[in-house]
Amino acid sequence: MRLKIKFKPENFSFFLPVHYNGLIQAFIYKYLDEWLAFKIHNQGFKDPQAERQLKLFTFSRLIPENSPRVKDRRITFKGPINLIISSPYHEFIQSLGSNLLREGRFYLAGEALELISVEVEPVPQYTEKVIVKALSPITVYSTLETPDGRKKTYYYNPFEKDFEEQIIKNLQRKARTWLGIEVDGGSIKPYRVSTRNERIIIYKDTVIKAWDGLYELQLPPELFQMAFDAGLGAKNSQGFGCVEVWEDKNEYI
Repeated sequence: MRLKIKFKPENFSFFLPVHYNGLIQAFIYKYLDEWLAFKIHNQGFKDPQAERQLKLFTFSRLIPENSPRVKDRRITFKGPINLIISSPYHEFIQSLGSNLLREGRFYLAGEALELISVEVEPVPQYTEKVIVKALSPITVYSTLETPDGRKKTYYYNPFEKDFEEQIIKNLQRKARTWLGIEVDGGSIKPYRVSTRNERIIIYKDTVIKAWDGLYELQLPPELFQMAFDAGLGAKNSQGFGCVEVWEDKNEYI
């Protein structure tokens, strides 16, 4: 289930730092019911096999309807702005949507914002093959150990086989955790991705490498659901891996 939030600054424009993922994440937790925010942030959902805690939500970057201005590591937004937040946990979506509608306005990084609309959307209708667009960049990584015993994070790119394999394993983990089933099969291939789609994001002083672009998915129905509800790849609750069906074949990416 997906929440599409449209809002605008009360004072015509507002600005955020270029790397604002942490601010959006904090905003989401703030406008959840307190018990629910605690449950997701501190407990999450446990993978019965790997004993990992999954948050099971993702969100897009901010999608302005007017071109933003970037200067001195800050982005200035004007006019209506959209934000997509997605989760298979319906209570999460309902809580966030209801609280925002009740408030009618909210604050992001201290800036007052007026809510225009809140729309709830279902998972897209299943198709065996679909092209998706990354609304927030996709990150895939492994933690390796160097010969001297130090930990090192290696980020995969979409042209490496491990990029696909790690994403499929991650979707299988989400299906096992949320749906309680094991699902085999599936593929994800770069459809329109180049080196200019690489993104370097700083989240709470951590440098994360991730990728925008278009991707071809061929997934079983259960993994298809997880891809749209919970995101592709890792670090979804930090603002990575939110996707939508790509419909405009003439759109420049």
